[in-house]
This record gives sequence, structure tokens and C-alpha cells, in this order.
Amino acid sequence: MKYYLLLIISVLLAVTVLAQPVFPEEVSSYWNKLIGKYSLQCGDHFYLRENNGTLEILYNLHEGEEIVGETLHFNGIDYLIIALKEISENEYLFTESNFLGTDRIVFYRNEEGIGLSCKLGKVFYNRRFFGEESFNKEGGFRIEPVKPVKLLRPEALKAEPPEEEGDFLKPDLVNLKELDDSFLLDIRYATENNFMGSKMYELARAYMQRPAAEALVRVNNKLHEYGLGLIVYDAYRPWYVTKLFWDATPDDMKNFVANPISGSRHNRGSAVDLGLYDLDTGKPIEMISAFDEFSERAYPDYPGGTTRKRFLRDLLIEEMKKERFTVYPYEWWHFDYYTWNNYGILNVTFGDLE
Repeated sequence: MKYYLLLIISVLLAVTVLAQPVFPEEVSSYWNKLIGKYSLQCGDHFYLRENNGTLEILYNLHEGEEIVGETLHFNGIDYLIIALKEISENEYLFTESNFLGTDRIVFYRNEEGIGLSCKLGKVFYNRRFFGEESFNKEGGFRIEPVKPVKLLRPEALKAEPPEEEGDFLKPDLVNLKELDDSFLLDIRYATENNFMGSKMYELARAYMQRPAAEALVRVNNKLHEYGLGLIVYDAYRPWYVTKLFWDATPDDMKNFVANPISGSRHNRGSAVDLGLYDLDTGKPIEMISAFDEFSERAYPDYPGGTTRKRFLRDLLIEEMKKERFTVYPYEWWHFDYYTWNNYGILNVTFGDLE
């Protein structure tokens, strides 16, 4: 009997170990400095990514173009996947295809080793840096507001939220840190380290409606099994801040901010912006894009980057889905709880919630 009991315990332990995800290793620095998007002025482009230890080109195909090979679809475009074989740090052979009129690609770097351009046959492609040129000294992404924030803020504070019809539940906002102290808070809008470059909140707090907050605690506890924890960048957001964001953001970037006419799910206390951190070190984990980066790298299905960064993004999304959170189509870090429409738009400041 004792033998069988030990056997059952051993099997259960083995199954538990097998069930744990295997974290892919990060790529070498000289590969990492090449990975990104390269394009021509006409719009033709490709992504250079790492996939399971191999560098690959994702080359955009034109409508009706018939190419033999494995493809993937992203953001309305089909891409041909071309694996590369390294000859040197800057020169790589195509392993299967030479449809571009050449069998190799050559990269050109700056003094820091960062890829700036490349040559395919006789054609030069320039690196597109998504928005890194707008990163501030602390690593965040910034836009150039269409009007100064100091002028927009008084207008937003005077404005009234939209009137809503419906039988909404009574708000029950709770402080996430009071539910689970292992949440790591990095409330960007309580600092100048955000896409607006201005402080929006008077206090660095994270509130959510109680059911959503309790579900988030369960996600955090599950991630602890992987040695990870949740960083909270933003949760409940007063409506006037949503209006300020909308009024300040250029039209071609408005898919990254909520329209104040309908309000944000942040305003209802049922949305949260998240990242991951290492439980052992307490340090944030580098993800596939920066938080609040207004680029295609922010899309939850972005196929570029490295295997490790895509894995970590997908792990976060999958664990959130298990607790009935839905990821926003343009931001891998933004999640809405399924009961968001049970609550009305709020415009209560953090000071009033204390």
C-alpha cells in the first residue's frame, strides 16, 4: 500500500512539473539589436524576428502574389516566413527562398551595434524604430500632444461625463494593494513617465470594482507558481483624465485611447493595465513592447520580437482569460473584466476615494 501511495505521489509531482511552462531563453545581444521592422518608402516592409532559436524574415506579400512557402496573417497583411542561416553577425543566408532576387541579407549597424538598415539584393531597407525615438529617459513612450496639457486639463475638469441610461450596480471600488500586497504598483499617470509626459493623478493608487479585483488576485497567485507577479500600471481612471487623453492625442493615434463620449472601461473600474515582474528580483520583465507604446508591437497578436517575449505576453493573456478578462485588440497590457457594463462611468478623484 505504501509503495502504491508513493507511486501516485511521484506521478502527481511529475505531472505538475510537466504542466509548468518552459520559459524560452532570451536571444543574444547582437541578434536582439537587429530584430525589428525594416521598410521602403513605398510601404513594402518585413519584420526580422527570432523564432525558436532561428532568425526569420516575415516579408509582406501583395494581394494576389503567389508565393510557395509558409505564411502568417497579421494586421490585414499576409507575410511569407523566411528562415535565415547565420554567416556572420551581419550577414545571413535564406535557407529556402531567393524570390527577392538574392539568397542573402546584409545588415548595417551603428557604433552601438544597433541595426539601422539592410540590403536585399540591390535594395536597401531602413529600420523603422516604432517610437523608440520618442522614449523618454525612463524608457516610456511619449506623444506630442496636439495642445499643451496645462491648457487641456482645466477644460477636462470642467466637463461633465456623458449621461447614461441603465440600472447600474453600486460602485464598490477597492484598493488592489489592500487585497494583495504582492501586486507591484507602477502607476505611470501619477508620474511624468507616461505617454503624455505629465502627471495626471494626485496619488499612486490602483482601484477596481471588487469582483474584478478579486479575480485579478487569483491571476496574480497563479503567476506566482511561475515565479512571476503582476505589475499594475493603471486601473480605475477618473473620466476627466480619459477626456484629457482624447483631446491631447493626434487623430492617427486615437485607436489607443478611449472616446470620452462613451467613456473608458477604466472609468467604470473594470479595466486594468498590467505587466509582469520577477518574484525573486522584484524587477520588471522586459515585454514585447513598452507599456502605452502606440505601435503595432502593442497588438496582442504581433508576430515579431523574440520567442521569449511573445511567450510571456501570451502567458499573461491566457491566465487573464481564465478569470474572464478580455485583452484589448490594440494593447496587450489592457484587460477588461466581463462585468464592466454593469457599472456606470465614474469621475471620482483618487483623493476622494482615500
